[in-house]
Amino acid sequence: MPLDLNRYIRDVPDFPKEGILFKDITPLLKDPDAFQGAVEQMLAPFKESPVDLVAGIESRGFIFGVPIAKALGIGFIPIRKPGKLPAETVSASYELEYGTDSIEIHKDAMGKGQKVLMVDDLLATGGTMEAACRLVEELGGEIAGISLLIELGFLSGREKLGGRKVEAVLTY
Repeated sequence: MPLDLNRYIRDVPDFPKEGILFKDITPLLKDPDAFQGAVEQMLAPFKESPVDLVAGIESRGFIFGVPIAKALGIGFIPIRKPGKLPAETVSASYELEYGTDSIEIHKDAMGKGQKVLMVDDLLATGGTMEAACRLVEELGGEIAGISLLIELGFLSGREKLGGRKVEAVLTY
């Protein structure tokens, strides 16, 4: 039976601003069994899927994406905030509650037709993940699926991701 990871997620009221109940994963990261359990549960739905690369979104997507890539024996692609990647990049913008933001990926991050597993710690409104998927597809990659530790289902972020396979370990 998989480890119940709910007990390692701490609720922090009014962070980063009043009215937000933040899901803090640092207790999970601090516990080696909980962290390993999270990685295993995020990997499980995709273990038998054809996947060529794992892409993680800055920054907590890196924490989970790298061990998932290692477990699959494949490479890892970082998707970062603007100005953080050293070589030529492509970027995508997305809507925030108040304004817009953007993310970037190296232009040579993958070959056409490579299957990419997208990884992040949390899906809220879906804007960041949707933009990351657009970047991968713009470079000719195919989304093999989306693996998340947490989904805030009440925010309906999954709807922005179309018919892509989305798997979340925990849903609130």
